[in-house]
Amino acid sequence: MDNDKSNSEKVFPFGEDLEGAAQNILIIGAGLCGSLLALRLGQRGYNVTVYEMRPDLRTTDISAGRSINLAFSNRGNKAMKLVGLEDKVKELCIPMNGRMIHDKEGNTFLSNYSGRDYEYINSISRGDLNALLLNEAEKHDNVTIHFNKKCKSVDFEKTTALFQDYNFKDEFVEDADCIIATDGAGSALRKSYYLGKKFLFSFSQDYLSHGYKELTFLPTYNGDYKTYKNALHIWPRSSFMLIALPNLDGSFTVTLFLSFDEGQYNFNNLTTPEAVTEFFKKEFPDALAIMPNLVDDFFENPTASLGTVKCSPWHYKGNTLLMGDSAHAIVPFYGQGMNASFEDVVEFDKVLDQNLDNWEATFTTYEKNRKKDTDAIADLAIDNFHEMKGHVANPIFQEKRKIEMALEKEFQNAYSSKYSLVTFNENIGYRQAMLKGRAQDKAILNLLTDKIISSEDDLKTILDKVNAETEAILEDDRIAGL
Repeated sequence: MDNDKSNSEKVFPFGEDLEGAAQNILIIGAGLCGSLLALRLGQRGYNVTVYEMRPDLRTTDISAGRSINLAFSNRGNKAMKLVGLEDKVKELCIPMNGRMIHDKEGNTFLSNYSGRDYEYINSISRGDLNALLLNEAEKHDNVTIHFNKKCKSVDFEKTTALFQDYNFKDEFVEDADCIIATDGAGSALRKSYYLGKKFLFSFSQDYLSHGYKELTFLPTYNGDYKTYKNALHIWPRSSFMLIALPNLDGSFTVTLFLSFDEGQYNFNNLTTPEAVTEFFKKEFPDALAIMPNLVDDFFENPTASLGTVKCSPWHYKGNTLLMGDSAHAIVPFYGQGMNASFEDVVEFDKVLDQNLDNWEATFTTYEKNRKKDTDAIADLAIDNFHEMKGHVANPIFQEKRKIEMALEKEFQNAYSSKYSLVTFNENIGYRQAMLKGRAQDKAILNLLTDKIISSEDDLKTILDKVNAETEAILEDDRIAGL
């Protein structure tokens, strides 16, 4: 048994059955959220069985169609601290201090994420992080992980799940004391809730008109980076954009976000090498210059959709629970999808610490605590989509960012921008960060538009005016019941 367990294991009134045996938990999905949850519950002493429909990523390349690297920040790191993996995860990270904005002429400017030097986000390999979590989970004798086993449906009244083995094609049923689904946006449990019609289940799935395709900047011949390493690169073009995140091997994962069918160029009409090359030559010439592999990548890699999933309730009695993307899939534009799922595990762990009477009380309390925050980050991610593809190049937005950066640098404990509240203030919820951050944004934009402040003014005077305007906006929101 891993040594972590001696520091972490708790015992609960419902943690053992009448004969003193540990509770059996079935987890559907061994992605980032599922593998972290398996590790944490293993540390706590539960018997955990995980079923994953995909092959073991540690022995098979299964990256196509999923983001190769992700933005990892404070909320995700909070979860790594919980399971004792902070140092190991840090070795997989490349710090990104800000956004490197590229205009059509190839000019660049770096917009830091924070006025505080110690606040930055990281680029991390999905596969490497998932493999680490799987390896750590499997160190526990009470955790078992199976691959190539697809969940077809869940009987949430009997607490059983039907699986099909991809290798042998046979079907089998597994039961448990409770089932937690971390099987992503296409969750089998959520589908079973919806199709079962046994209780009032609300569900929405909203797609953006844009999709995405992953491309690559390959390393130089000697393994160096072809562009600045420690930034998230953005080519904002109003109705579409390109972004690039660094990998440890000197490459960048490049993602094109583009409408499926609107505009002069879209995924539906970029059907020839000539059209793709023309598009990049016109819109992203500096990127094209370091992408000799563009055409091959474009036609070999899939185009994927972008959607938001919201649903309720997340649980059925004490039998089953949705967690991570299966409960609240979001678009990737705040870099919080993985971080939010990791924070789910932290918040669930806090509820387990309350030693409630049974799984139903635990699931109910967890959802009540958590859903308001996952709804908030879903909305913020949509906001940031519009901000990244257009507003970052807007003069008044740049003036606002200049003021925010100066305030954060000068008043390190007294001011945080909306981005900082969401990304670096891991001890406040997403909803609280959203409400305060939106009010601050509105306050600064109002003051700039009315020429009441400018970036040349005394910073203490600016801070006082921004705080007063922010509080007035928040008070209006409170009166309106927001």
